[in-house]
Amino acid sequence: MFETVLVANRGEIAVRVIRTLRAMGIRSVAVHSEADAGALHTRLADVAVPIGPAPAALSYLSIDRVLDAARRTGAQAVHPGYGFLSENVEFARACEKAGIVFIGPPVAAIEAMGDKIRAKQTVSAAGVPVVPGRTEPGMDDAAVARAAVEVGFPVLLKPSAGGGGKGMRVVRDPAELAEQIAGARREARSSFGDDTLLVERYLGHSRHIEVQVFGDTHGTVVHLGERECSLQRRHQKVIEEAPSPLLSEDQRQAMGAAAVEAARAVGYTGAGTVEFIVDADSPQDFFFLEMNTRLQVEHPVTECVTGLDLVELQLRVAAGERLPIGQDDVRLTGHAIEARVYAEDPARGFLPQAGEVVGLVEPTGAGIRVDSSLRVGGVVGTDYDPMLAKVVAWGPDRETARARLVTALGDTAVLGVATNTGFLRDLLTDPDVVAGRLDTGLIERRGEALTGARPTPPHVHAAAALALLAEGEPRGVVVDPWADTSGWRLGEPAWTVRRLQAPGADPVTVRVRGRSTAAQVRVGEGEPMAARVARDGDQLSVTLDDVTTRYTVVHAGGTVWLAGDGHTVGLREHERLATAGTAAGSDGAVSAPMPGTVTVVQVSLGDQVEAGTPLLVVEAMKMEHVLTAPLAGTVTELPVTAGQSVRLDERVAVVTPPAPGEEE
Repeated sequence: MFETVLVANRGEIAVRVIRTLRAMGIRSVAVHSEADAGALHTRLADVAVPIGPAPAALSYLSIDRVLDAARRTGAQAVHPGYGFLSENVEFARACEKAGIVFIGPPVAAIEAMGDKIRAKQTVSAAGVPVVPGRTEPGMDDAAVARAAVEVGFPVLLKPSAGGGGKGMRVVRDPAELAEQIAGARREARSSFGDDTLLVERYLGHSRHIEVQVFGDTHGTVVHLGERECSLQRRHQKVIEEAPSPLLSEDQRQAMGAAAVEAARAVGYTGAGTVEFIVDADSPQDFFFLEMNTRLQVEHPVTECVTGLDLVELQLRVAAGERLPIGQDDVRLTGHAIEARVYAEDPARGFLPQAGEVVGLVEPTGAGIRVDSSLRVGGVVGTDYDPMLAKVVAWGPDRETARARLVTALGDTAVLGVATNTGFLRDLLTDPDVVAGRLDTGLIERRGEALTGARPTPPHVHAAAALALLAEGEPRGVVVDPWADTSGWRLGEPAWTVRRLQAPGADPVTVRVRGRSTAAQVRVGEGEPMAARVARDGDQLSVTLDDVTTRYTVVHAGGTVWLAGDGHTVGLREHERLATAGTAAGSDGAVSAPMPGTVTVVQVSLGDQVEAGTPLLVVEAMKMEHVLTAPLAGTVTELPVTAGQSVRLDERVAVVTPPAPGEEE
């Protein structure tokens, strides 16, 4: 077994791999960019090595820098995690040349299956059904457009390299092709360094089911059951579970056998996943999508139902050991469901969010597992993927696992950064999800029922104001000779007035008077409520008219962050807050909806534009957002250029409408 292993990744997967290395007594080496100098994975590893600035191309994607760190620290092997270099055949070759073990499949298998075009051709030749489409390598934009027309709309543009939904675009109208091809290529090039595209028929009412396979260097290949990953948005998985609620035992065995044969065909070793798309109405019909030649994000659900540590198996196979199990030894026990926690705002189209983690609550309890890279004081930036953590629940049956996960997400709070935990809870309580009626279009169909902005309840505004009241009181008990025993001053008590504003909402006036142990609070024009507060560190119990609610509260940077009952909100405190009722862009101003980098500027000062005309593209965490003209007129301000970083809500353009009488 290896003595030292370098983890060529960051975030929660780096933390997860390091923990298995520690459990096996193997020395761990973390690498990090300048942006991740204080990240959790660098603190848990035995050794941490800086490898460059924040951009991944200059750090985590730099083969030379990663291997130099391995040589300097005496690492005998490199674990690539997922993403970054995990499916990069040149990295695997470079490891081999340097005499360092790449913890993954051999170069030939990566070449055969890592390229989606070649993978489809390989399995199709072996008789495995594939999704209709065009997979010729080297297609230019014109060829991609012709292929889309031939395949028939709607079509899916899909990068040949990489995964995770990056660069995938559904095109429903030929008029959108040029813009969507350009955007897909940009995202693919940025994420994987390869902008090759393939074209597939888009199957809307479908289910996404994948099979975990494992092979060793002694000829053994097994599958460890399937995972269902049908709950997706923007072609990126959100909820994953094992086993699938769709498949019968016969269907499971048929799909597993096909996955094993696909792996055998390329001499596969290590952990891999064969992905299939399944007709939701005819589960016996499945089509090969791709094979991911690495560990998957959702591997914990397989670990929960099999009792196996897949990272440990990866290490043992890479060291030349035999798999300790055969196919007949694989048993699936119970059910497991995983939810991905992202730094994003569902109410704003899932736009990535950023900030400092000022408070953190992670769930515990029977059947609960959390894979996380979060820590208080850590900074969530815009340089990398927005996934922060995975919350996993196991139960003896699917309903127990689902209910446990709903409760666990209610006990999850990341204060300082907006996340999708509330959305995940709502999704898991959707009647179709409860019943196991899943498909890849469910989230899109539900729309605002799952993602719409919800007004912050009055009791949350009241709790924030009471938290500030308790915060401002001296720690010792001060007796006021002019107050009665209830805490009220003689005469009319004075109100302390605060203005608190939730993101995207109008400011709310909250009035408080009295002491925290006996107070009154009034939210807006509502009736005064009797209130009392008990605070222990960042834990706050608020009683309003004899109803007690518990929160985690942190006051930082002029914002009061409260987490309770599965929801987290930051209320900004200000004496004079501008009204937020005006629709964004109604005055012609265009602001950045997320912190990020301007990648493309599509107009110039003085250009005449129509409402909806694309103006520029902002990218954050490998996701693009096209900003359009809010109205027809002239571009009169354009203070940004391609490559420039912008802040959340920073003004990036102004379109001035024609003066009265100038309209044609």
